[in-house]
Amino acid sequence: MLAAVAVRQDPDDPLSGLELREVPKPTVPPGWALVRVHAAALNHHDIWTLRGVGHPAERLPMVLGCDAAGVDEDGNAVVVHPVIGDPSAGGGDETLDPGRALLSERHDGAFAELLCVPRRNLVPKPAFLSFEEAACLPVAWLTAYRMLFTQARIRPGDRVLVQGAGGGVASAAIALARAAGATVYATSRSEAKLAAARELGANEAVPSGTRLPAKVDVVVETVGQATWEHSLKSLRAGGTVVVAGATSGANPPADLNRIFYLQQRVLGSTGGTRQEFVSLLRFMENAGIRPRIDRVLPLADIHSGFQAMLDGELTGKVVVRPG
Repeated sequence: MLAAVAVRQDPDDPLSGLELREVPKPTVPPGWALVRVHAAALNHHDIWTLRGVGHPAERLPMVLGCDAAGVDEDGNAVVVHPVIGDPSAGGGDETLDPGRALLSERHDGAFAELLCVPRRNLVPKPAFLSFEEAACLPVAWLTAYRMLFTQARIRPGDRVLVQGAGGGVASAAIALARAAGATVYATSRSEAKLAAARELGANEAVPSGTRLPAKVDVVVETVGQATWEHSLKSLRAGGTVVVAGATSGANPPADLNRIFYLQQRVLGSTGGTRQEFVSLLRFMENAGIRPRIDRVLPLADIHSGFQAMLDGELTGKVVVRPG
């Protein structure tokens, strides 16, 4: 079967290590299931793998792709929960299992016609979502859901700042926070992405670093070094910054004096549990939310989708159809 495979890593030219090639069909061990992939979405995680960040070279070659929706062996429409882990090893939370892995880190991923995952990772696809829409959710939207509702515990009326509007997690956070009754501020350096943020529901979308009309209760931070100072200065005393990424750099000045004096909280967040994924799907259905898709491509054109991601051209997810 045809698959998009990471065969080598290059920090300067990541796409040079991504090849379309024929690979064997997966062998299905006990307790696992085979999914025929109808749609798979691109993530920055794939780019990090190709750059050699957080993914040892000895695990290559590896079929990439963290997000998938398709049909299982019994004909059920499913969307795949992407965190492969043991809840009991994480105190009931598979994201805290020290041995957890995101799909495509230790097991071949979704950019192929067939995908093999633990059976517990299959979640029924809601009828209100297409396969392409469902494939956008497992990484970006689940990450945003956990940041907002499990970690920050936002409430209606809260003020939420989302840094880096246009990114997958940021876009999801804007839509989810607004649907939950929050006042949402979004930032970006791109006017097109600010316009997209307003369409997603942001009450105000302003250039990065702009002083906000009011201090916020929660900051959704995935940008890191470029926005960290603004995040802390925009946060009220006792407020919370939730961090799920650092695309611009992981080591900004911490500003510990501000954090302890204003009793601000900094929380890390990674992925989400299967139950959180089920809750996300119910929330989206009740709120009438759908993910924004920038383009849908055949698997053969996956390089062009990644190039658009690298060029910052996107205002939604890129989805590929492996079949």
